[in-house]
Amino acid sequence: MTSPVTIIIIIITSVISVPAFQQRKLFDRMKFNAYDAHHSKQLYRFFSYGLIHAGWIHLFINMFVLYSFGEIVEVSFRYLFAGKGIFYYLLMYCGAIIISILPAYGKHLNDVFYSAVGASGAVSAIVFSSIILYPTGKMILLLVPIPLPAPLFGLLYVIYSAYMAKRGKDNIGHDAHLWGAIFGLVFTIALRPQLVVEFLEKVF
Repeated sequence: MTSPVTIIIIIITSVISVPAFQQRKLFDRMKFNAYDAHHSKQLYRFFSYGLIHAGWIHLFINMFVLYSFGEIVEVSFRYLFAGKGIFYYLLMYCGAIIISILPAYGKHLNDVFYSAVGASGAVSAIVFSSIILYPTGKMILLLVPIPLPAPLFGLLYVIYSAYMAKRGKDNIGHDAHLWGAIFGLVFTIALRPQLVVEFLEKVF
């Protein structure tokens, strides 16, 4: 097994998410509610929301994407950072869960009705880390079912997420997608700035 940590994350997330589908009290206790996080000081919600999902499709998509790209990042981190690789990988994933929800927290801290669930922000961090690590890879957008160069995919993803976050017309956490992606990119580059040079050499 080349990506045991990724598999463990998927198992833990699934084991917690599935019971929460049926147990409303568990779901409500773990979801990110900006009002409760701020006014009741329930700070654990900044992380616990990333362990539950809105339903089977939501869970499957996030875990499938994590499985698809997590191996690239986990193996690369172990190679680049040796004994610290797993620690950095977990730090990026867990950090992205927290960082990606902060914009929503700032917008909705007085909104008792706003809630969010899912590991999308952390998964976006993994995807964008993989782009800087492996820029010659190909990715597929759901709306454009043809392989795109990873950097182009990343650019389109950021533009779309920023536009939809500003538009705010659906129930998808586009803010979390955007800031999770940015965090994953910045975190990986901060660990190894040379990756920027290597990225540019491979792309251009």
